[in-house]
Amino acid sequence: MTTIKYPLNRPFDVGAGFDEPSDTYFFASSVASYDSDAHQGQMQWQRYLRKPRLSFNQIDYPFAASGGWEFPDEYADQPVTDFQLAFLSDRTVRLRVKTRPVSSRKASNEPSLMLEEGAADHRHQWESRREGDSAVVYESRFGSITVGFNPWKITLRNSQGDILTETRHLSDSKSLLNSNQLPFAFRRSSADMGNQLAASFSLQPGEMLFGTGESFTRLNKRGQRIDLFTTDALSAQTPRMYKPIPFYLSSQGYGLFVHSTAPMTFDLGAAYDDTQTLYTGEEELDLFLFIGEPKDVLSEYTNLTGKSPLPPLWSFGLWMSRITYSSEEEVREVAEKLRANSIPSDVIHLDTGWFDKDWRCNYEFSSERFDDPARMIADLKEQGLRVSLWQLPYFTPTNPLYGELLEKGYAVWTGEGNLPTDDAILDFSNPDAEQWYKGKIAGLLKLGVGAIKVDFGEAAPLNGAYASGRNGYAEHNLYPLRYNRAVADITREVNGEAIIWARSAWAGSQRYPIHWGGDAENTDSAMAASLRGGLSLGLSGFTFWSHDIGGFVESSPEALYRRWLPFGMLTSHSRCHGAPPTEPWAYGEDFTAYFRRVTELKYSLMPYIYTQAKLSADNGHPLLRALFFEFPSDPGAWLVEDQYMFGTDLLIAPIFEEKTGRSVYLPPGEWIDFQTGARWTGGSWQRIEAGGIPIILLVRAGSVIPQLEPALSTAFLDWDHVAFHAYTGSDGSNQEPLRCYLFEPSQQKLYAVEVQGSAVTVKDSETGQVDSTKLGWTALTV
Repeated sequence: MTTIKYPLNRPFDVGAGFDEPSDTYFFASSVASYDSDAHQGQMQWQRYLRKPRLSFNQIDYPFAASGGWEFPDEYADQPVTDFQLAFLSDRTVRLRVKTRPVSSRKASNEPSLMLEEGAADHRHQWESRREGDSAVVYESRFGSITVGFNPWKITLRNSQGDILTETRHLSDSKSLLNSNQLPFAFRRSSADMGNQLAASFSLQPGEMLFGTGESFTRLNKRGQRIDLFTTDALSAQTPRMYKPIPFYLSSQGYGLFVHSTAPMTFDLGAAYDDTQTLYTGEEELDLFLFIGEPKDVLSEYTNLTGKSPLPPLWSFGLWMSRITYSSEEEVREVAEKLRANSIPSDVIHLDTGWFDKDWRCNYEFSSERFDDPARMIADLKEQGLRVSLWQLPYFTPTNPLYGELLEKGYAVWTGEGNLPTDDAILDFSNPDAEQWYKGKIAGLLKLGVGAIKVDFGEAAPLNGAYASGRNGYAEHNLYPLRYNRAVADITREVNGEAIIWARSAWAGSQRYPIHWGGDAENTDSAMAASLRGGLSLGLSGFTFWSHDIGGFVESSPEALYRRWLPFGMLTSHSRCHGAPPTEPWAYGEDFTAYFRRVTELKYSLMPYIYTQAKLSADNGHPLLRALFFEFPSDPGAWLVEDQYMFGTDLLIAPIFEEKTGRSVYLPPGEWIDFQTGARWTGGSWQRIEAGGIPIILLVRAGSVIPQLEPALSTAFLDWDHVAFHAYTGSDGSNQEPLRCYLFEPSQQKLYAVEVQGSAVTVKDSETGQVDSTKLGWTALTV
């Protein structure tokens, strides 16, 4: 790939070079040979150049067919390369395309960190039939894929035979300018003879696209051009992403995943409205296509890349933090005030100030400001409070560990043997460096620390030479995944729990929860953008997500904090963090009482939240869900980006302005206001005033919401006395039992619960056997 000069760690447009008139372009043309039983063959590419054309005082650069111009004439005029299909399930197809007759030096047998071990090796039989000499069709019960021969074309259909999407050929262009609608192609750079793919597929007129990671721009990505390059976004209101994911799903009933770690740019109808072009930045394409509704597609995608394990119960409680607590006295004071004010909480997080020098990470508590860290951690745990610690894998020149990393060769170097930046950046592709790092983290965990904040990780240098033998172009986006895995593995090894608190991510990072939304501004717009980012990440395979309640950059205005708080509590994980003050008592007694009330709301809903977390994790689904995820047949649900479903049965509409209510879109069905008891008919927009807590919280009629009396910590919740609140329809009829699940934490067991009137029937969800031991579980009809 041609080296492009940009400011350090700046995202860039991978597809920008496709406008270059000095390069050579090759368009997918026809099938040279094909073995339908082996699902593989060879395709021929047709050579084109961009030529300047004058038209009434305007210069454009359309494509023109070109013959070879190389010397000697042994070089292929119209290259012939391999392509193949593989069927992983009855919904998942893998398409691989090469641009050279020989494979790249990437070890084909090297396990991909992005994929679950063995997941891509699964094989499923699709029925095949040949359509004369023009095509081969492969069918499953959910759809089909057609390999067209002349022109070469891959067409994906659903089970009704409707075209979901298909590759673009030059002949598909109906524009006066034939470079409008770039066909499926690769370009050969005149700068370095590198090949770069552009995989172009069709878009339908009303099609909408969702995903691509934690993207803060509009939820529907149709019409956007998105650079997938991990970066420190320093904001929640720009196109830059801490967590880009090369996956998205379509309202047409399919999804696409590019299996690569290289920087990419997805043009999703931005350059040309009816075409989506995936600029992969590599010479070979490895693309997975999924057929189905959003739930089907995400389950298939996470079968491939991994599902989020269920984090421990305590992690779902309140995380109290700011930047930063800097002494044992300060930490103990915060814990004391949380308990004195009867505020439920489970974690106190220490950010950048627990070292001898703020931000200088050496994995050691300051001996001057922390008398006995182990004792402090043990004392807090007796109060139901865990400790979380900040750290990062970059080491400044004054850091006492800097010299050790250089001496042992644990840092990233350049090919010339220099450091790529002033910092020593830990090379996680070096097994020895990873073990050294894990040793440092293990020491903290053995003190009793509950979780490690996996901050940064977005700036692996492009000009680095890594121990893996690969350059920064391949390792940059992979760095967060290596980083997430290292901390998660050692935490599981020492503590036996699946929990980190990470900012950066790549495809596969969902296997190592939890991730939070970075440095949001303290504004209404950043609050709304944070929700879009969380929903987009959830639609990219991540079950769990959090953000800094109230915003990070400055001290949050009380009015904003008041509205942001219930939104933050009604997400999977809840952390108050940012510039001080974040502690409620700093805002006065009235706000402290309000803060307690909102936090108690989450703790009372913990049986519902924890159960929905378990079910979501098992299926690879997000806990925070765009409305269409639960209501894919409702056209209106696809248009809403400022509301969400919290699991299957709660609809949440945060209030993003200083108002007492808002317009809320209600999907079909009947909805009951959790705070006021008011009932609403769905399939329409309604103006709804908030109850005592400034958020709209609605329950789907016919659902059962298990609840508990709140406690000061999840460790003190009384799971022997769960109350099942049955929300019946407006006619009051309850002829059939209402049903729900409950995942009980001490036994880690899933129960199926039936509620009819005041009667509760509890069954083992696997065996169906009635469990008569849950005598304290009661029912209440709402």
